[in-house]
Amino acid sequence: MPTAVAHVLVVPIMIVTVLAFGAVIRRLLGVRVGLVRTGLAAVLAIWVAGRIMLALAGPEPADTGTALLLMLLAVCCASLLSMIVLVVAEAIVPDGSLPGPLELWRGWRAQRSRTRRYWQIVRIAVRHGLGRFLRGQRHDGLESVAARRRLAVSVRQALDDGGVTFVKLGQQLSTRRDVLPGEFAEELARLQDQAAPVSWAQITAVLRAELGRPVEEVFAHVEAAPLAAASVAQVHAARLLDGAEVVVKVQRPGIAEVVDRDLDILHRLARTLEARTRWGAALGLRDLAQGFADALREELDFRIELENLAAVATTQPAGIRVPAAHAPLCGPRLLVMEKLTGTPLSAAGPALGALPDGRRREIAATLLEAMMSQVLQYGLFHVDLHPGNILLTASGDLGLLDFGSVGRLDATTRLALGRLLAALGGSDSVTATDALLELVDRPAEVDERELERGLGALMVRYTAPGPTAGLAAFPAVLKLVIAHRLAIPPQVAAAFRAFATLEGTLTLIAPDFDLIAEARAAGGRRLAEAATPERLRRTAEHELISLLPLLRRLPRRVDRALAAAEHGRLSVNVRLLADHGDRRYVTGLLHQVLLAVIGSASGLMAVLLLGLPGGPRLTPSIELYAVLGYALLIVAVILVLRVLVVIFRHDRAG
Repeated sequence: MPTAVAHVLVVPIMIVTVLAFGAVIRRLLGVRVGLVRTGLAAVLAIWVAGRIMLALAGPEPADTGTALLLMLLAVCCASLLSMIVLVVAEAIVPDGSLPGPLELWRGWRAQRSRTRRYWQIVRIAVRHGLGRFLRGQRHDGLESVAARRRLAVSVRQALDDGGVTFVKLGQQLSTRRDVLPGEFAEELARLQDQAAPVSWAQITAVLRAELGRPVEEVFAHVEAAPLAAASVAQVHAARLLDGAEVVVKVQRPGIAEVVDRDLDILHRLARTLEARTRWGAALGLRDLAQGFADALREELDFRIELENLAAVATTQPAGIRVPAAHAPLCGPRLLVMEKLTGTPLSAAGPALGALPDGRRREIAATLLEAMMSQVLQYGLFHVDLHPGNILLTASGDLGLLDFGSVGRLDATTRLALGRLLAALGGSDSVTATDALLELVDRPAEVDERELERGLGALMVRYTAPGPTAGLAAFPAVLKLVIAHRLAIPPQVAAAFRAFATLEGTLTLIAPDFDLIAEARAAGGRRLAEAATPERLRRTAEHELISLLPLLRRLPRRVDRALAAAEHGRLSVNVRLLADHGDRRYVTGLLHQVLLAVIGSASGLMAVLLLGLPGGPRLTPSIELYAVLGYALLIVAVILVLRVLVVIFRHDRAG
């Protein structure tokens, strides 16, 4: 029976011993080490301690004191060995870099899904004649316009087959003439609102899930054939039970999971290109990919578009309409809006041609005024005003659609952007340079004089009178920014993209529209509005209220400073290391230096003591100098290991 009880207690005793041993090792190292590797190190230490004990004891039995000392020495040596193993493991495979069993299972499933998607993308590329570009070799023969057009068609077809994420990526790239040649930008623009529709049965299932009741209890009729099928959603005409004509925007089923998988692939690709290519680092591909991912995920939540509709609707001038939403019927995947009757500008060529030239210029000016108000005054603007998102109504007004992608600018950014636009229109390169540097994230070094020259050259080239003078201004500014390695914040890039997209739309409405002249006139009106007596009075009152507490305290502070100077007591007190982070950094550095010095000194003393012959004896076979030498050696090893662990972790964090 005692033997059986002993066998039963072996496992719990071993577990407690291992945990205690692991806790001691982690405490001695001074850092938290993973529980699994700590347990393995403790098991190793127990096994090694037994072997060392047997080797030190020898065949002859020892007295109790000698046995205890030998056991202590064996345990210390085994602990040192375990700590050395932990430090080496931390250097080779840092703690947390290897996933646990659950993470391994999830990672394996995700990797399998990504691999399938990789092969699917490769097959799509090969099917559209892009396989030769996947081998990473340089291909000639693309210098001609015809060859680039053929390749652009293949790229557009491949992106169209790739699914929603790649369609949206193509849509955004179509506005980046600073990155892509014109043939590609023109071809990718055809991706807008041209996705294949999903079946009516799938749309009905989404409607029922979002409404929480049968479709017949909400709508008197819903057209099965979609009005438009975009990459994220499709739009159906419908009529409510009260007879109101509406449009129903329904998200494609299962699109969120597809987007998450493809965005993961794009993130990995952007990270690789930024690390391995100069152009990827110059463009900041990881930040661009993150901005694209954030915008796309925001577009998938129709509740955000509902908020955008309500906010933008209050900022539009006469002649611009925004559909009103039926908020109680809307959800994350469903948007029910007022139906605006009209023709998209992308298909409104005959309707536009029937309008007088003066009316077309008036419509274009109204749209430009609306955009400048959104960007410069309210800081909430439609990012993607391409012709497919603008309706031309029978009365000649414009209706704005698709508010899933909306940019937001703070007051400081709006002011800097307004200064940039005004300087570009007025050929003021110095002010334009200062405003541009306020908009971007400046690197450690930037050649401001060269940047000023570049902006000046752009102004001479693109601000000349004429309807087509400003068409390439914004792409040219973006190219200049990239050439000087200036990082553009995502929202500023969205504003640039919005204006670049708007230029093509304005030209479609009125080919003879003088963008520079109209923008200068709109900016002048905005400055005049800001300089009205009422606006100036409100601004002055606001600034005075902000400065009033400071003005009340200023005379007393000046009087005290003058009195101290008069009596020779004026001094300047500068507190070194006032910041808590600085103090913590210096303190940690001193601690590490102190540990290294003490460890080194202990190691030297241990070597000296172990080399001394003779000396007093604790037992007939154990000398005092040897015990002290081994003890100091253990201390030295522990201290040095603590310093090494901190160094390895700081290197990885850096």
